[in-house]
Amino acid sequence: MKRMIAALVAVVILASVGTGVLVWWLSSNDDAPKYPEISAYSHGTLVRVGPYRYCEVLNPTKCEVFEDQGELPVIESDAVQLSVPPAIARAPWVLLRQHEGGDVVEEFRPGTRLAVTIPTVDPRRGKLTGFAVLLPTLVRIDDEEVPAPHAEWSVRTVWS
Repeated sequence: MKRMIAALVAVVILASVGTGVLVWWLSSNDDAPKYPEISAYSHGTLVRVGPYRYCEVLNPTKCEVFEDQGELPVIESDAVQLSVPPAIARAPWVLLRQHEGGDVVEEFRPGTRLAVTIPTVDPRRGKLTGFAVLLPTLVRIDDEEVPAPHAEWSVRTVWS
């Protein structure tokens, strides 16, 4: 009887230690990115892009600049499918589309869009050369509040 109780106690101790080690290992090996990533898909290619620049919302001068820029191969007949994670979509966000003949700015209200279809050719502005997702914040300049991005994700298109 004493052996059985000792064996049971040993099993409980080993299980507890094993659970503790597993929890520690899982929490220390977190491969999730620190900052949100956007995804863009076109013509069979998917790219995930981390931020080009990411600043604190309440202190927009304190930034981490990664200069990450995705590259996405595109063709005229296939649009780009852009996806933003909920961490971006729950805030107001801006899509800046850059074309050969000018830029297009689209603003999205919080919680309204997780995905956007971007044509690769605009009839008036020409081919899409790139696009950026921006998270704006208000900054005070000379007693006037103006919107400025505190985070930016950037993708350059590569035409084939």
